[in-house]
Amino acid sequence: MEMQTLLSDVATGRPAHEPIHPAAQALSVSRQTLHSILAERAAVTPEMAVRLGKLCGNGPRLWLRTRQARDLWRAERDLAEVVASIPTMRGFVPSHHPLAT
Repeated sequence: MEMQTLLSDVATGRPAHEPIHPAAQALSVSRQTLHSILAERAAVTPEMAVRLGKLCGNGPRLWLRTRQARDLWRAERDLAEVVASIPTMRGFVPSHHPLAT
C-alpha cells in the first residue's frame, strides 16, 4: 500500500486527493513536509513515525516498517541486474573467524 493511501485512509479518513492541511496541522508539521512524505520524496524519520503513530493510533513501528519495506523493494528492483552478477559465497569463513583453520 502506498504511503499516501495509507495515511489518507488512516489519518484523515478522506480520499488522498483532499487537502492534507488538517493532518499536517495535527502533526505540527508543514503541509510541504507532509506532502513530501506522502509523495515519497522524503523519508519517514523515527521522529515523524512517532507523530504519525500517535495521530493514527497504531504506533511508530508500522510507519517505519512500511517505509523500510518500500525502500527495500525499490532497491531490489533497481539493483536486480547488478545483484544477479554478484556470486554467492557459500561456505566462506573469514580468516579471523574461530572456525577458520
